[in-house]
Amino acid sequence: MIEPVARSAVRESLDRTGLLLLGEVHGVRENPLLIRALLRAFGLTSLGLEWPAELAPVIRAFLAGPDLASGHRPGDDLADHWELWTGDGRITAGHLAVLAERTATRPLELILFDGPVYADWSWSQCDEAMARRVLAASPAGTPTLVVAGNAHTVTHETELGTPMGAYLARERPGIAEIRISYGGGSFYNGGPRRFGGGMKESRPVTLAERDGTLVLDLPWAEEAVVPQRPGPYK
Repeated sequence: MIEPVARSAVRESLDRTGLLLLGEVHGVRENPLLIRALLRAFGLTSLGLEWPAELAPVIRAFLAGPDLASGHRPGDDLADHWELWTGDGRITAGHLAVLAERTATRPLELILFDGPVYADWSWSQCDEAMARRVLAASPAGTPTLVVAGNAHTVTHETELGTPMGAYLARERPGIAEIRISYGGGSFYNGGPRRFGGGMKESRPVTLAERDGTLVLDLPWAEEAVVPQRPGPYK
């Protein structure tokens, strides 16, 4: 359900800035379903994900499907890529299923904006680099949903520093952020975890505006199926 005030705020952000931010907790099964719902509700054909940019070629090959002439299965290349297996919950089986479903029926411009960083970079510098990649890949005339961990989508300074959302807000004033509010349940981020408090409820998922903030209320979360493999990156 999308309340009228929230729908208007989203439309204004997309019309003024070409961007809409969605802040998530990684590793929740419902996250890709919420992404799909927002793409559908607002007719968006461009999606930015906080995934490693070097995954882009194999993700695009995976979504293109097999080469029937050669018998090559692009899913094999994806499965062999070490960035798929870090286990932090950004990439889930549900994301891959939703992307495959979406690209099978209509065009989808996919932007992967996490990238290499230098050892001496601060948290803010890493977020600034992500913001630059988003801006470079999403002209103002192409409405784009940008999804990242909720520490990165805030549009003002925080105790961590300057998040990606704040950098984007400087370049595109009027950008809106939707924060997913998880009522309870579980998720996977480096291991199984739970949200504090809450009991499973059957009320509808709702996008609303509360005190000037866009909140996507998810009453209960389930742990996602997250690719994970022991290695030096875990």
